[in-house]
Amino acid sequence: MPIYEYRCADCGKRPSIFFRSLSAIEASPQCPNCGGRRLTRLISRTAQVLSEDSRLEQLSDSAGLADVDENDPKSMARWAKTMGQQLGGDEMGEDFDQVADEMGDAGPDEPDGADDDDL
Repeated sequence: MPIYEYRCADCGKRPSIFFRSLSAIEASPQCPNCGGRRLTRLISRTAQVLSEDSRLEQLSDSAGLADVDENDPKSMARWAKTMGQQLGGDEMGEDFDQVADEMGDAGPDEPDGADDDDL
């Protein structure tokens, strides 16, 4: 009774689908989000078991922040994704990845040289 992860070409989501039998895998699965049938099976990530102390120790290492530019949305999005994965990425849900991607696509809040007095 396996669980497979897919990417839906119609809605872009990554649903995990549980199959009650091995023979059910042969049938064309349906996306639970949009009902689409254009699914591509993905290779799921493997889990690395770390203690809470080990995870917090890795997060406290400031070397990981050396290449982060807080003024660059793409840099911040990469950092957020890395932190999310280290904090148990699968537990954060699909929405976390979507928000991080949108953050990376966003430009700066204001054009260079603009300040609140210009408004």
